[in-house]
Amino acid sequence: MRSLFFLLTGLLLSCAANARVLPIGSGGYSGLEAAAADARPGDTILFLAGTHQGGAYVENLQGRADAWITITGEAGALISGGGNAFQLTDPAWLRITRLAFDAQTGNGVNIDDGGSYATPAHHLLIEECEWLGIDATGNNDMLKLSGVDSFTVRGCRFINGAAGGSMIDMVGCHAGMFEANRFENAGSNCIQAKGGTRFIRIERNAFYNGGQRAINIGGSTGLPYFRPLDASFEASDILVAANIFTGSEAPIAYVGAVNCAVVQNTIYLPEKWAVRILQESTDARFQSCGNNTFLNNLVVIDNRAAGPTFNIGSNTAPETFQFRNNLWFNTESAAWGGPNTPTTDIESVIGRDPRLRAPALVDGDFSLLAGSPAIGSGTPMAAPLKDFLGNAFHIPPSIGAIEGNPPTSGAEFPPLASAMQVTVYPQPASGPITVRLRGVSATQAVLTLFDTFGRGVGRWEHVFIAPEATISLGLGSQSPGLYFLMVSAGAQHRLLPLVLQR
Repeated sequence: MRSLFFLLTGLLLSCAANARVLPIGSGGYSGLEAAAADARPGDTILFLAGTHQGGAYVENLQGRADAWITITGEAGALISGGGNAFQLTDPAWLRITRLAFDAQTGNGVNIDDGGSYATPAHHLLIEECEWLGIDATGNNDMLKLSGVDSFTVRGCRFINGAAGGSMIDMVGCHAGMFEANRFENAGSNCIQAKGGTRFIRIERNAFYNGGQRAINIGGSTGLPYFRPLDASFEASDILVAANIFTGSEAPIAYVGAVNCAVVQNTIYLPEKWAVRILQESTDARFQSCGNNTFLNNLVVIDNRAAGPTFNIGSNTAPETFQFRNNLWFNTESAAWGGPNTPTTDIESVIGRDPRLRAPALVDGDFSLLAGSPAIGSGTPMAAPLKDFLGNAFHIPPSIGAIEGNPPTSGAEFPPLASAMQVTVYPQPASGPITVRLRGVSATQAVLTLFDTFGRGVGRWEHVFIAPEATISLGLGSQSPGLYFLMVSAGAQHRLLPLVLQR
């Protein structure tokens, strides 16, 4: 998977020598097609202030890793109408920023790989754009991504989606990040990830009235449209973290999804269910929806979603789901016994008011008041590092999207400083590992293994005589890859990378 690091690297290098600004509007190019035909790596295509007609189609608009092309707009630049505002086929090393779109009759912005599954569109950054409404009611999407790899959508706003469509729809996309976006008044979904989509992070976004399924982790895709064509899942390895949801028929839906994690989110007053577990693609090749996690989430419901809180469909594997350290509170019933989770929610908090500061406001304040039972009640996670407000999560973290006890150090990572020294060997590991502790003040250690999406995949407890210990861990059937080992001994913590190879 291509690293999102290259997005930032590319932008730093995009100010190539001899880069030009290509204006669209009065005195400049007639439209995006004309400007794109003349664009070279490093150039900026600039929509001048005013309303521009949508409907452009552009192929192979490609910068270079060291010279990205930018499409941007002056203040007040609006692309209105057209089937699409524009459709980009096989773009690469392209940044789209500070544009507004409205009144498209098809998909607002459509980006695809031209059907060439082996050569995806790649290295795209979409930021600070606005989708202000769509002139369609069917299966029409504001931002449609098909066969796009290594991309980021950040700081954008999506409002008033089509009744039958998604605000963002991904088919066969990989290695993507959605961060700090705002979604309001969706139709079917705010974000949908399907068709073999994998390795996606959805973090620190706000979802207001998110439609039928605010985040649809999976979905239903025709067999010819999967990327790769032989994918055995609709979605895999999706991380949904530190987001805030208000409203929506069901804020979270796992649909033909495997190995996905929903962690550290705040869900407020869903209209029908908090979570759905479904299987819409039933061809024999597909895995049943399962092996997913739901951890450290704060869920406030009323009686609309109290019975049941989970909607579980046929052909799924709900018994393989993991639930841990979630807080569940029904504002209308002190006698509510908790949600119908398909497996036990370990160390959950049920029936205690989380003491949210002002959730009922238009832009609710979901921070935790002093004394909230959510503060410090989560299980440690390797991801996400930051909460909805951009503060680091504590160890242990608070439950929900906003840390109630944020560190004061301003560090990027959770506070792990202590006198404890930890050595892990061998590295890389192909079998059991040895963990050596020195300078330990406690007599018991808890070791937790996390995958790269922050999911706990192993946990061990060891009692020893302080201040030193040598612990042998058998890692069993864990797949090769990068993991993080959290070592906690009393108030002392260490988080170390661990590479497994077989």
